[in-house]
Amino acid sequence: MTCPSIIPPYLLAQLAQSDNDLLADRARRSLRHDRALRTGGRFLPPFGSGPAGTRPAGPPTRAPEPPASPGLDRTISDAQHQTTTPGVTIRTEGQPAVADPAVNEAYDALGYTWHLYDEVYDRNSIDGKGMPLLATVHYSQSYDNAFWDGTQMVFGDGDGIVFERFTKSVDVIGHELTHGVTAHTAGLLYRGQSGALNESVSDVFGSLVKQHHLGQTAEQADWLIGAELLAPGVHGRALRDMHHPGTAYDDPRLGKDPQPADMDHYVDTTSDNGGVHINSGIPNRAFCLACLEVGGHAWETIGPVWYGVLTGADIEADCDFSTFAQLTVDAAASTYGDGSAEHTAVRGGWATVGVLEQDGGTTSSARRAAPAPGGPDREMARPDTEVVLRRTGGFAGITRERPFSLGDLPAHDTRNWQQLLAVPTLDEIAAEEGGHPDMFCYSVTCRQAGVEVTVNEPQLPEAIQALFERTLQG
Repeated sequence: MTCPSIIPPYLLAQLAQSDNDLLADRARRSLRHDRALRTGGRFLPPFGSGPAGTRPAGPPTRAPEPPASPGLDRTISDAQHQTTTPGVTIRTEGQPAVADPAVNEAYDALGYTWHLYDEVYDRNSIDGKGMPLLATVHYSQSYDNAFWDGTQMVFGDGDGIVFERFTKSVDVIGHELTHGVTAHTAGLLYRGQSGALNESVSDVFGSLVKQHHLGQTAEQADWLIGAELLAPGVHGRALRDMHHPGTAYDDPRLGKDPQPADMDHYVDTTSDNGGVHINSGIPNRAFCLACLEVGGHAWETIGPVWYGVLTGADIEADCDFSTFAQLTVDAAASTYGDGSAEHTAVRGGWATVGVLEQDGGTTSSARRAAPAPGGPDREMARPDTEVVLRRTGGFAGITRERPFSLGDLPAHDTRNWQQLLAVPTLDEIAAEEGGHPDMFCYSVTCRQAGVEVTVNEPQLPEAIQALFERTLQG
């Protein structure tokens, strides 16, 4: 399981080795907590073309959400240093500022993010349907992270030694909320190159949230992510530098920024979900260079190109760098004209980082770095792989069943099933406790992939349940 969060595990692991006992202890506690969230089944990576569901490991802790609102609707709560969300409601939409700066910072930055998506991209909140924006501050004790849990933002206060409170950075909040947008649109799988694109898209729109709020041009922007998070005394400018990846920090406690600036320095690794926070520096730089080449307000020039690809029909959940690059080049040509300044800038940005040739072809380094289908978990199932899907349960005990071959499905669903069978997601869901009598269950049997599992319907992410229902309906 993965939890899209702003601080990558390798940074916390580095801090856990610090000679400062207090800092090391706080980093180890944050690492343990993040690991528990991932392995406890609370978080799922984005999947397929629909929203990625996340659910509590036990009974829900919040009441059902009210009907979607057509306008900005914020609620900020206080976890009071516990790990249950949402916590105590402190400020809701339209209420004045309170004494707690973390509450006000979260409230304001949620608004800045909403306004970018609404005013520039005509998107009604994270899901496009008026989803209320929820946030919890003061999560856990000295927690060194912020994350999107599939329904809301969660912010730690930082350790006070290396990291300040996580509400201080507007672009970090925009970054995390954009994980929600990605989950409701492209559903980029959170591993390897698709995971690095997931992280990069969040950096892109996190930076655009800040630029839009400040009215900055591409030339005026600092292109830094998380500059406000680093405490005094840390040798660094930010968590990441989109213009100059690999230069954001070089600190005895944090180590050196590991992001590569181009495909020649692509990092092959199994840690960090295949380097999602590391190799994201490559598409980050491509976007930044394109924006700087065109000039003006990036959210009006190159931003619409990236947004159009993210929300368009052509992107797949397992999209790699070269595919995403070509989609953006084609989108720039379609939007602004073949040979336009924007088209040329986008193609040039990808060429500079070594993903595309200047004429638009894929470079040999980009082809070499593309991850093997299926990732490190299982081999990708073939189209002739046979699966039996069954839905049972309910008070009436009604059973629906469909045996099928993956190749019998629409191409998009074939790829989604291949991805689902290649990872342990269903096994992890099945291991969770919860549910109630007479609930519906889905059983998936695939001998060729070594999958035989039954999962409770209420615990399924919406995108996976939608895939199951499309499959059963034929």
